[in-house]
Amino acid sequence: MSIRGPEALASLDEAMRDIRREEEEISKRLARSAEKLGKIRENETELFRQLAQLRLDPAVQGELDGALSSAEARAREQLKAHAKNLSKAEKDVAESDALLTRLTGERAAALKVYEGHQAELKALGSRLGASIARDPVFAAKRQQASELAEIAGQSMRKTEQAERDREEKGKPYRDDALFMYLWEAGYGTASYRANNLIRYLDGLVANLVSFHKTRPNFAMLNEIPLRLREHAERQIENARQAEAEVDALETAAIDNAGGKPIREAMEAAQKQIDAFDAEIVAAEDRRDEAAKALGLLSQGGDSAFEDALAGLAKALGREDIQTLLAEARRTRTGQDDTIVAQIDDARARAKEEENETRDQNDRLKTLAARRRELEDIQWEFKKQRFDDPRSSFRDDKLVGDVLNDFLRGGISAASYWEQWRRSQNWTAGTSDWGGGVGLPNNGRQRSNSPWPEGGGTMNWPDSSFGGGSKPKSKGGFGGGWGGGSGSGGGFSRPRTGSVGTRKHGGFKTGGGF
Repeated sequence: MSIRGPEALASLDEAMRDIRREEEEISKRLARSAEKLGKIRENETELFRQLAQLRLDPAVQGELDGALSSAEARAREQLKAHAKNLSKAEKDVAESDALLTRLTGERAAALKVYEGHQAELKALGSRLGASIARDPVFAAKRQQASELAEIAGQSMRKTEQAERDREEKGKPYRDDALFMYLWEAGYGTASYRANNLIRYLDGLVANLVSFHKTRPNFAMLNEIPLRLREHAERQIENARQAEAEVDALETAAIDNAGGKPIREAMEAAQKQIDAFDAEIVAAEDRRDEAAKALGLLSQGGDSAFEDALAGLAKALGREDIQTLLAEARRTRTGQDDTIVAQIDDARARAKEEENETRDQNDRLKTLAARRRELEDIQWEFKKQRFDDPRSSFRDDKLVGDVLNDFLRGGISAASYWEQWRRSQNWTAGTSDWGGGVGLPNNGRQRSNSPWPEGGGTMNWPDSSFGGGSKPKSKGGFGGGWGGGSGSGGGFSRPRTGSVGTRKHGGFKTGGGF
C-alpha cells in the first residue's frame, strides 16, 4: 500500500515523539538511580558509625564520628543543589517537548490550509488547461523547455555513465601502488619535482609499470567526467531558465483567470510552513542541549553530585575505617556480623546501581544519536517537498517495519533515507490540458506548474532536480542536478548556530511545486 506525504511525515513525527518520551523516561530512571546511590552511601556511612560505636573507645570514636558527620553534611548540601539543578533540567526538556508538539501541530494545520488552496488552484487550472495549451506562444515555450530538458537529461546520463566508468575502469590503476606513486608525484608532467637520483629511480619504476603508456588512459578517465559534468550543468541551467519562462506564462494565465488570490494564499501558507520549519529546527537544537544537560545531571555527572559522593567515598576510604572493617570481619560477634553484612549488602546494591546506570547511559546515547538522525531525515523530507499533499510513497512499510529497523539500528540513516527517495513519486493528474499535448513523464508531474499534472510535464532525468517531480535544493542529501545517482555525502540539516529554512523556498504555487 502507498502512503501520502503528509501522513508519512506525521508517522516520522510520532516516531520522534516516542524517542523523546523514552529519553525522558531513561533520564528519570537515571535520576532515581543517582539519588538511590547517594542514599546508599549515606546509609553505609551510618553503618560505619554504628560499627565504630561497638568497637572503638569513646575518644577515637568521637574523632571518627566527627569526620564522617562532616563529610555527610557536606554531601547532603551538595545533593540538594544537585536535585535543584536536576529539577530545572527536567523542566527545560518538558517545555521544549511541549513547544515542539505545538509547532508540529501548527505546521500540520498550515499544510492542510495549503492543500485546500492547492486543490482550488488545480480545479481552476483544469478549466483553463485547454485554452492555455492552444496558445501558440505557450506551446512554443513549452516545446523548447521540453527539448532542453531532454538534452539536459541525456547530458546527465552520459556524465553519470562516465563517472561510473571512472570508478570501475580506474580501479586497476588505483590499486597499482607504483603507478599511483608516480601519478601523485606528477611524474611526466611540468609539476614533477625531484632531484637527479629520485628522477633516475622513478624512471626505472616508470619503465617497470609502463607508466608512459598507461598514464594518458588514466588521465582521460578522470578528465572526461569533469568536462561532461560542466557541459551537463550548462544544459541543466538552460533547462531551468526555459522552465521558468513556462512557469511565468502559466502564472500570468492563472492570475488573469482570477487565480491570483488563491496563489497568494498558497504563498502565505508556504511562508507559514517555512517559518514553522525554522522554529522547529531551533527548538530541536535547544531541546538537544537541554537533553544533554539533563542526561549529565541524571547520571550524576555534575560537580555537585560528584563532589558529594567523592567526599563520602574519601571519608569511607580512610585507613582507620578500613582497619575497623577488617577487624570486624576477623572477630565474629553477632552485632559485628550483622553490621558488616549490611555494609556488604549496601556495597553490592551500589555496584548494581552503577552497572544499571552504565547500561541506561548507553541506551540514552543511542537514543540521542537516533533522534538526531531522524531530525536529519525529517529535514531532508521537508526540503525535498516530500511532505507535500500530492507526494506519495509506494511502500508503506517505510513507516512500519523499515522504520522500526532503522530505530533499532538495523539500517543506517543514509540507507533509510535512500529508501524514502526510491519509493517517492508524485500523484498522477486527473485531467489533461486538452488534445493530449502532455509530454511523457513516467506518471510524474512537472516541477512547478500551477496547472493539472496531466500535461506539459517535463521528462526530467533521474537524479535531476526532483527526478521529474520538482526542483531539489542544492546540497541536499539526496543529491540534485549534478549530484549523481547515489545518495551523496551527508545530511544538510543546519545545526545550532546555522538555523535556516528549506533551500529554494518551499512548495511551488500550483499543481506542482
